[in-house]
Amino acid sequence: MSAPADGTERIYVLAPMQSDDVPEVSQLERRCFSNPWPESAYYRELREPERNYYIVLRQELATAGEPAAEREDARGPLALLPRLRRPVRLAARPLVGFAGMWTLYGEAHVTTIGVAPEHRGLGLGEVLFLTLVSEAIRRNAEFLTLEVRVSNRAAQSLYEKYGLTRQGVRPRYYSDNAEDAYIMTSPSLRDPAYRQHLLELKRRLVERLARERIEIVERSA
Repeated sequence: MSAPADGTERIYVLAPMQSDDVPEVSQLERRCFSNPWPESAYYRELREPERNYYIVLRQELATAGEPAAEREDARGPLALLPRLRRPVRLAARPLVGFAGMWTLYGEAHVTTIGVAPEHRGLGLGEVLFLTLVSEAIRRNAEFLTLEVRVSNRAAQSLYEKYGLTRQGVRPRYYSDNAEDAYIMTSPSLRDPAYRQHLLELKRRLVERLARERIEIVERSA
């Protein structure tokens, strides 16, 4: 997907996942993955917010003739990204992405991340991943880890961009086809040099989103 031909901006809303989101998340996950979680797994994860962190991304579709939204300063984990006030009149907000992780004993572990196929190629997966990294830092985790299919080079490239390296293999990790998973781990999230690298990656992401005429709105709920 590329920038709209008419030059209009696309607005995406990033917010914590709520129980009401779970049915839509489950539907989208089935479009993204061949081995989706049951809905009950998400409800269970959401019951422990002190340990688990889950987010959703929705496209905000404004009605025709809506006035331009005012900009305001961002204060969340993506503080360098553009942020808008809530538009006055709204239409549907389709779910286009989701992500989650748990944190325990100084480790943050990414459990899931997915973007609707028709919204891929815009940097939205990177927005979700960067939000998880930022939250892991806020929770004082030292490292971030994850598993990724050995065949998923696109995801591996994103994680490598953020400094994650392969630390091992989990044989036959995925139940749908017995595919192996790479175990990938970040540098120390407490390292000042790595945090500086994250700032540079944020800056580049801001530039990419601007080229795509995408606005990210962060909401606390």
